[in-house]
Amino acid sequence: MNLIHPDTGEVLRCGKVLCIGRNYAKHAAEMNHSVPSEPVVFLKPSTALVSPPDPVVLPALSDSVHHEAELVALIGQRCRNVAIVRALDYVAGYAVGLDMTARDLQATAKKRGHPWSVAKGFDTFAPLGSFVSSGAIADPQNLMLRLEVNGDTRQLGHTANMIFDVATLVAWCSTVFTLEPGDLLYTGTPDGVGPVDSGDALRVTCAPLPALEIRVA
Repeated sequence: MNLIHPDTGEVLRCGKVLCIGRNYAKHAAEMNHSVPSEPVVFLKPSTALVSPPDPVVLPALSDSVHHEAELVALIGQRCRNVAIVRALDYVAGYAVGLDMTARDLQATAKKRGHPWSVAKGFDTFAPLGSFVSSGAIADPQNLMLRLEVNGDTRQLGHTANMIFDVATLVAWCSTVFTLEPGDLLYTGTPDGVGPVDSGDALRVTCAPLPALEIRVA
């Protein structure tokens, strides 16, 4: 899936989808985990990306797929070992997204000490909204994130409650991975995650970002 730089209009190829786990204390608690001392990072393949009108497709291998609404940052410049004070300079834009998770497969993987890749990486498991220029977002830590399923609010959280803010996440990830234009950073989900069913309508909002509205097939 190609992405569009919100300032230049340049077409960017997404190479890496970096996702942060347990980045809101209440979500860590609802998953029976402690608050991490450093970012918990996992990867999704770029083939997991999907945007409306295409739907989220429930895989035959799972009986329990959960929604996780997130703020997503788009990397606009190549960087490595970035200082926190400069980290946001490398963010080209922001959007809302969903980290879909096959919770039953994840639970089995955790029990066996296996990676989460299968539980997180199915096609269409990274729905993504439209990007707004980072210059239009005065403070990414001052946004209200909401997820509605069939009109009912399931998740409601404020980015001020992230354990690791966006600048810290970009800086930390850049010490491990060379970040490249088109890479995406899914910054974690607030509490309230839960299952979705075929036919559900999901709506993620985080003003002033465009809403993400996507159906489950």
